[in-house]
Amino acid sequence: MDLSLVIPVYNEEESIQELTEWIGIVCSNARLTYEIIFIDDGSSDSSWEKIAAIAGRNPFVKGYRFRRNYGKAAALHTGFTEASGEVVITMDSDLQDSPDEIPALYKMITADGYDLVSGWKKKRYDPFVKRITSKFYNGTARWASGIKLHDFNCGLKAYKSEVIKSIEIFGEMHRYIPMLAKEAGFKKIGEKIVEHRARKYGVTKYGIDRFLKGYLDLLTIGFITRFGKNPMHLFGSLGTLMFLIGFTMAGYLGVRKLVFVSHHLRAPLVTTSPFFFIGLAVMIIGSILFLTGFLGELVNRNSSERNRYLIRDKVNI
Repeated sequence: MDLSLVIPVYNEEESIQELTEWIGIVCSNARLTYEIIFIDDGSSDSSWEKIAAIAGRNPFVKGYRFRRNYGKAAALHTGFTEASGEVVITMDSDLQDSPDEIPALYKMITADGYDLVSGWKKKRYDPFVKRITSKFYNGTARWASGIKLHDFNCGLKAYKSEVIKSIEIFGEMHRYIPMLAKEAGFKKIGEKIVEHRARKYGVTKYGIDRFLKGYLDLLTIGFITRFGKNPMHLFGSLGTLMFLIGFTMAGYLGVRKLVFVSHHLRAPLVTTSPFFFIGLAVMIIGSILFLTGFLGELVNRNSSERNRYLIRDKVNI
């Protein structure tokens, strides 16, 4: 099969039929064999009934329904697991992503050799707050990852099949799939300017909670990609540094005490100096950080993922 389209759905009953027909026309004209995988993320409207009815009439449409709303990352993970196409394209179900972009995205993966292609909604029809927060996230993500994309969170993306089978997304980390792909060894990541359409049906699902979750997940993905395999490199370094700072402060007080004694002067009590308590606290914190690094290494040692390295090619097997 040429193509799998993974489409999360949350309360988008009005657009599902229109989207399915539009995808069918585009893929038929491009002579692409395809499947559409709808994942109903706990919708409270009739989205699932629409999906089930369409799937009953069309063998190339599959539907999966969550018991409750788990989020877009969970929906994409389920779709990635079930996808069987050579190329996988994700898109939103609200008709703001245009299916007309599908052939060009497919070509960039198959003919141009990209591992992942992310859409860039250069002209957006989102609310002002969403546009501002998006610029902040994208700028921070570019700085943290070194991946020069303008729109990490664009729902319209294309992947080689092996990319989506090599990564795991959870939480709100669907925003940072390019970072996960790069960490998994897929370095050829491209970008395509795509049409962003004004919302035709329903209302946006964006809220302030996504702003906070996205920021925290950016910190998480940054930590995982840098120190996930070697937590001791972070915690051990910080712990050692803090312990040395505390030890230096305590050492200064000890040396000062000896100098006073050697000159037969009345030495002030070490415990009267605030440096004593600060140094002691810093040494304790340093020791805790160091032990945290050890515990992280022990967890890694017993993890089933500790020796999971992705083989790119084989010969003479």
